[in-house]
Amino acid sequence: MSSVQLIVFLPLLAALVAGLGARLIGKVPAKVVTTGALFASCALSWPIFLSFLSGSAEASVVPVLQWVRSGDLDFQWALRVDTLTAIMLVVITSVSALVHLYSWGYMDEDPDQPRFFAYLSLFTFAMLMLVTADNLVQMFFGWEGVGLASYLLIGFWFRKPSANAAAMKAFVVNRVGDLGFMMGIFGTFLVFGTVSIPAILAAAPGMAGSTIGFLGHRFDTMTVLCILLFIGAMGKSAQLGLHTWLPDAMEGPTPVSALIHAATMVTAGVFMVCRLSPMFQTSETAMHVVTYVGAATLFFAATIGTTQWDIKRVIAYSTCSQLGYMFVAAGVGAPGAAMFHLFTHAFFKALLFLGAGSVIHAMHHEQDMRYYGGLRKHIPLTFWAMMMGTLAITGVGIVDVFGFAGFYSKDSILEAAYGSGSASGHFGFWMGITAALLTSFYSWRLMFLTFWGKPRWEQSEHIQHAVHDAHGHDDHAHGHGHGHDDHAHGHASHDGTAGYHPHESPLSMLLPLALLSVGAVLAGFVFHHAFISEGGGEFWKGSVAFSEHLIHEMHGVPEWVKWAPFAVMATGLAAAYVAYIANPGIPAAFSGAIGPLYRFVLNKWYFDELYNAVFVKPAMALGRLFWKQGDIGVIDRFGPNGVAAVVARGSRIAVRLQSGYLNSYALVMLVGLVGAVSWVIAK
Repeated sequence: MSSVQLIVFLPLLAALVAGLGARLIGKVPAKVVTTGALFASCALSWPIFLSFLSGSAEASVVPVLQWVRSGDLDFQWALRVDTLTAIMLVVITSVSALVHLYSWGYMDEDPDQPRFFAYLSLFTFAMLMLVTADNLVQMFFGWEGVGLASYLLIGFWFRKPSANAAAMKAFVVNRVGDLGFMMGIFGTFLVFGTVSIPAILAAAPGMAGSTIGFLGHRFDTMTVLCILLFIGAMGKSAQLGLHTWLPDAMEGPTPVSALIHAATMVTAGVFMVCRLSPMFQTSETAMHVVTYVGAATLFFAATIGTTQWDIKRVIAYSTCSQLGYMFVAAGVGAPGAAMFHLFTHAFFKALLFLGAGSVIHAMHHEQDMRYYGGLRKHIPLTFWAMMMGTLAITGVGIVDVFGFAGFYSKDSILEAAYGSGSASGHFGFWMGITAALLTSFYSWRLMFLTFWGKPRWEQSEHIQHAVHDAHGHDDHAHGHGHGHDDHAHGHASHDGTAGYHPHESPLSMLLPLALLSVGAVLAGFVFHHAFISEGGGEFWKGSVAFSEHLIHEMHGVPEWVKWAPFAVMATGLAAAYVAYIANPGIPAAFSGAIGPLYRFVLNKWYFDELYNAVFVKPAMALGRLFWKQGDIGVIDRFGPNGVAAVVARGSRIAVRLQSGYLNSYALVMLVGLVGAVSWVIAK
């Protein structure tokens, strides 16, 4: 068995062992098997990535088995490994392995740990299947696999109604996007006669300018196919319009948030667009759509991040915004820059989520930043890890000297957008600069509210309850089924919080933070030459359509374009410092002055309310109509209920005949005999 097969199938094997055999082997062995399998996959992935980085490896396909052979539809289950795959392998396995290890500490109190670890490993297997796909059907298999696993993980604490609702919302919204993805796959097979990705990409330029019948009209073939495929990416990568599931996914345990938002599900759409970049670049319209949607998303999500109080939701909207950057890069013809940001983002976003989980762990599962403050003295290791992640996401660095991870990757996207010279690219650039300002503001806002200032714990019912429990004044049990992130509040204690001291997380949680911090600091500096430097196009070796010309244009942009991200980062930092450290009264006064606009952003642009009014309520009303009038009023009335009523009525008549008296039965027999004799005589 090749190393690639081991990388992909070890997580599946571990998921089966932990999920099906937990009762036989126990909790700890289940965790050891799944975590060990992921670290093994991670150890096998890095040499593959480094071999492509050095230029010593060539793209290859490892066949697994013959899958489908039906008429013109003929394809194998095969694992494709090229530069693009190698990047995703290290991202997925590295982050997933560290999330597995982190979960040892974070989920320690949960009685259902084997199921949780099995779901994590299943999630990882599905994503590995997606990124190693050699054909669109195999990609769709992995695509739906991560959708299933996300549903299971978001709703892991299934006794919480909010977790079930969030899991269902993610599942339904993604089905909307997946409809477009399926239609795109069907259309691609119809046009090209194959689902093989290399064959499709080779034939795509020849289809430029052709038309296809769709919805009763003729449209450009490649535009229709690419936009349908991109709709799938919008759902999976939470772009504007199909983004509503992403913040609600915070109902799952924090390690799930890190895995979904950093390395797996949300990056699937970006990966797909980059994998099919030669196909997308045959349609200028499709490229513009990708750019404009990405630019609108990165601005929209960044505005919401400035108003949220839940520490995990701030980071969730940050993810939505960063994905917008990646689509802007893909849309202007720089998929290499998109993949570079995907690569660095995996490290610093996983770091921020797991760091937030460490803060929540220290604060007895309190997630509202208004009840934090002054934590840098109590949890210094978590503080420094979060600091590294914040420096990375805000793009701190000095041009041509050194920068944290996001400095290189996000700036490369802005330079590519400006250097593309297109109207959509310039729109993406200015939206990206504005979002970079907002990103700096909400990221430092999170840090200042959490780690600086005076402690505000006495206002938190979670902390009061913890003190109550510690003093033995409250018999309320939280119940493992409710999970870590949403324990019942209980009754507030009157003892204050004098007896409560935030505590640092265990080593199993701190070690992943330390390793991810290294990635947040060095990933951009170490790898930017390979990903985006002039001559770096050789690194991609045909795996994505990233032209040397655009790479040259990126590096030739005016100096002010290169310094603009640094300027807005510093401006956002200064604004957050003034508002939350120097003069904490400013935010309340400012939000009061712009009341309607503040409420608009605080309520997430009212997308949930709009969808509820347009889709959910009418669907529920239609469902009730079919249920009450159709199912109960017609089908049940004249179907099973009607037949049951006839049978019941007949049985009541039959009961009257069954008196149990012998003389009654003899009389009936005599009457019958007389009747029979009379009938014979009459004849």
